[in-house]
Amino acid sequence: MTNDSPLVRRVEEFLFREARLLDDREFEAWMALFADDGIYWIPATLGQTDPLGEVSIAYEDRQLLDVRVRRLRHPDNFADQPQARTSRVIGNVMLDDGDDEGAVVVRSRFTLTEFQNDAQRWFAGSYVHQLVPDGDSFSIRQKRVNLLNCDAPMGGIVIPF
Repeated sequence: MTNDSPLVRRVEEFLFREARLLDDREFEAWMALFADDGIYWIPATLGQTDPLGEVSIAYEDRQLLDVRVRRLRHPDNFADQPQARTSRVIGNVMLDDGDDEGAVVVRSRFTLTEFQNDAQRWFAGSYVHQLVPDGDSFSIRQKRVNLLNCDAPMGGIVIPF
């Protein structure tokens, strides 16, 4: 598939929109991008293949995503005081062959800068999205966040990647 195909452009726009929603703290709209059976996964080791049989940094279905978003919105959420500000850059978007269930598998790279309490942190890594067609757009069946430093101490993670 060439990088100038209409599907690649639609996928890029979807990924850029997801990043903007997170940076703008529109967490409910971000959560709505997930399919009913959607999963948000952050492995704890490089190359991890089993999210249930091994420890993960996060492995959340829609119900747990809802808990995460409600916690972020709660006025007593001291981990997010003052509110963290973030900026994401998404690049190197490449489509893999889809899966047997019609999902588009997308690999991309990201950098995330987070600023909170006069401190700035940087994260980098790759995303693997499994996107299912949903009208003119997509829904996320799975978002895997492969952090470059997944096996290093990193402090609390409040804002989703």
